[in-house]
Amino acid sequence: MQMQGGSPPADARDPNGYSDGFERGSGKYSFTGVPRLQLGDQMSFANLRVNRLERAWARHGDNATTYDLQARIGRDFNHLVIKAEGDVAQGKLQDSRTELLWGHAIAAFWDSQLGVRFDHSTGKDRQWLAAGVQGLAPYWFELDATAYLGSGGRTALRLEGSYDWLLTQKLILQPRTEWNFYGKSDPVNAIGSGLANASAGLRLRYEITRQIAPYIGVEWQHSFGRTGDFVRASGGSATQTRWLAGLSFWF
Repeated sequence: MQMQGGSPPADARDPNGYSDGFERGSGKYSFTGVPRLQLGDQMSFANLRVNRLERAWARHGDNATTYDLQARIGRDFNHLVIKAEGDVAQGKLQDSRTELLWGHAIAAFWDSQLGVRFDHSTGKDRQWLAAGVQGLAPYWFELDATAYLGSGGRTALRLEGSYDWLLTQKLILQPRTEWNFYGKSDPVNAIGSGLANASAGLRLRYEITRQIAPYIGVEWQHSFGRTGDFVRASGGSATQTRWLAGLSFWF
């Protein structure tokens, strides 16, 4: 193949003819001392996304405040991910899950994640090794799937999915579901083997800005198998409907 060379033709369009005199790397939109991004994975970034900070009201008085957040620190391809989720009731932290993960980009919209998980509960605290994937599936479904390995041959699997349905540019309806599976029964923590519990909910949020959005919603929760037996034995209900009001934000 012969490379094109020589001078441009006389009628060639000036590449800067429509820039109103602005040039890349100079002028009022240029920041002194800040290098221009040339390639991916060149600079480090950090953000915090609070997906859910909400108050839930249940029929049997099992009211609680729930938090669900994720922080990310690092570059495009490799970064530290911190996930935290928990319930606070009667002024005490009842159950929580905290994960410290190394994230690595494996595709344009997908990360693999490897690290550890720490559980705090009213029974006995548990520690796990964690491996999973998180990303954006076709048709804009956000998915998170993680497998866990604990002491004594304990195993677990957590699946989460959500979708943002834009009713308007500011009013958004979000269906969300979460499923938890365990390989062994854990009577100390009132968990049975197999599918332990699942939830499905709808949240309607209004984005005051892209970074802050209050919302209201409803969520259905159900405990299956022996996990449901543990819940009923403690005087609770295996099936609950919870009304929600909360706030999501990021920075």
